[in-house]
Amino acid sequence: MPFKTPVVPQVDPTEFLTRPHQERLKFLATFWAENGFGTQKMVHTIYIVKLLILYIGGGIALATLTSGYSPFAVGDWWDQAIIYQKFVMWTLFLELFGLGGTWGPLAAHFKPMTGGIAYWARPNTIRLPPWPRVVPLTRGANRTVGDVVLYLLCLLGYVAPIFGPTTEVDGHKLLDPTLMLISIVLLLLCGLRDKILFLASRGEQHLPVLIISVLAGYGAFTFKDFIIAAKLIIVVIWVGAAVSKMNLHFENVVPPMVSNAPFTPKFLRLAHYKSYPDDLRPSGLALFMAHVLGTTAELVVPLVLLLSPWPWLTIVAVCCMVLFHLFITSTFPLAVPLEWNILFAYITIFLFAGYQAHDGYGVLDFSQPWMLPVVLVALLFFPVLGNLRPDLVSFLPSMRQYAGNWASAVWAFKPGMESRLNELTKGADNQIDQLVNGMGTPPDFAEMTLQLTIAWRSMHSQGRGIYSVLQNYLGDEYNDYSLREAEFCCNSVIGWNFGDGHLHDDQLIDEIQRRLHYNPGEFVVVWVESQPIHKKYQEYFVMDAALGIVERGRWNVRDAVKEQPWLPNGPIPVEVTWRANAETSGRTAAA
Repeated sequence: MPFKTPVVPQVDPTEFLTRPHQERLKFLATFWAENGFGTQKMVHTIYIVKLLILYIGGGIALATLTSGYSPFAVGDWWDQAIIYQKFVMWTLFLELFGLGGTWGPLAAHFKPMTGGIAYWARPNTIRLPPWPRVVPLTRGANRTVGDVVLYLLCLLGYVAPIFGPTTEVDGHKLLDPTLMLISIVLLLLCGLRDKILFLASRGEQHLPVLIISVLAGYGAFTFKDFIIAAKLIIVVIWVGAAVSKMNLHFENVVPPMVSNAPFTPKFLRLAHYKSYPDDLRPSGLALFMAHVLGTTAELVVPLVLLLSPWPWLTIVAVCCMVLFHLFITSTFPLAVPLEWNILFAYITIFLFAGYQAHDGYGVLDFSQPWMLPVVLVALLFFPVLGNLRPDLVSFLPSMRQYAGNWASAVWAFKPGMESRLNELTKGADNQIDQLVNGMGTPPDFAEMTLQLTIAWRSMHSQGRGIYSVLQNYLGDEYNDYSLREAEFCCNSVIGWNFGDGHLHDDQLIDEIQRRLHYNPGEFVVVWVESQPIHKKYQEYFVMDAALGIVERGRWNVRDAVKEQPWLPNGPIPVEVTWRANAETSGRTAAA
């Protein structure tokens, strides 16, 4: 692949855009299988430079120089708890600023490349409170000057502990607990006003670390308790992710992810499909990668790290998990959580090589016997609830990262209606306009580029259900609409998305409609919830922005995963459980 030139589908884009949607999906899904997004290597180089210089280089310099260590004397600081804490705070800052995950062109921020602060430090952009009817002073969806000040204070609250005073716990330096407590309060206040900010901070991963830091700093935890609790935090994240991958969805995640990995040979990409180009379902290799090297390894190795009584086995397990995270980093997964993976690689070395179980840092070595069950219950509450009731909990606190079991959506616009999103107050134009006006991409090529993302969605299980419902609902008008992957649209509207469909559900659509006043039929959404761990189906709704939710139903996940991305046999079976009457909806969905 040329360094500066992307790989593009070899087809006349003007002619291509006259084809029916399902024919386009077949062509682009086949292209994706061989080439991924086709991104030029220069883009990946930008990410690598950002990772090495800003995150790793900047983080090491910041953490060590403010702690009295030389950045080059790695042996002096790699196993120091205060360095661990400062790396977490540095990661929190970059994520909330908008320079961590979901940054840049691989996350649909083409120009400008940064969302985050360009939205959240701007009054009148959209915010999404998690419980506006329950939590006082959180109603509404308009970002106020007060919200902007709170956001900036939260950013400052992540940086202040790095430069602030320290405390000592059992002979070990830790960050000042008062400053850490202020960080917690600011994060929670921001999150209650706007769930986007809590999730963008990756609060579900890092908030527990802040809490145990405060407990240790104020003397409620010994240093040993702090380390053991930190081990449980990362193990619950790993194991939770592994359990969530025990489904029919995950095997469909691996092939398109590997296809988009920039340094994977083409023959290996295609080996993940049953019979390229005619059958793009997962091959035996993909199943092995998903459920042996993926699910099983992510379940077994962390438990070995937590329980191993032998130093040699612990070190082997540490190496396995470090390689696991480096592999994920090398694939440049969509939402590009590169910093998060590097942090977890370092945490693995710090916690499990630096404080091994046989040295008195085992899971049964808490200073008080009640601590283990209390910490476990606290850490497992949201993952358990989120897997049983995904409608109540974001897939991030549910620990379902990259499990394929996502709440998802596709937005369908009548011609010319997508451009109206630019009337919203936001930090960037729609992606199509970023490509055309910001980067000089010819309009037809820009359109085809964005349609690659809906082809990517079709390669996952929920995409086949979404396109089935769209065909049923829109009927003969299906091919007249412009289709957009909601995760990408969400980025341009609210500044961030990590594959969490709860950020672009009916709450966001209602707010867009309140501001733009679409007419019936101009903006239609098919949205699907994650599959509960104990059920065989996914539930969806169809929403017309002007009319509200007009249809609810569900499909069997097995029916979705057995089909090709382009649905050559027509829509999969869908059970409609509720439908607005024709007078209310203005449209009768096909049965």
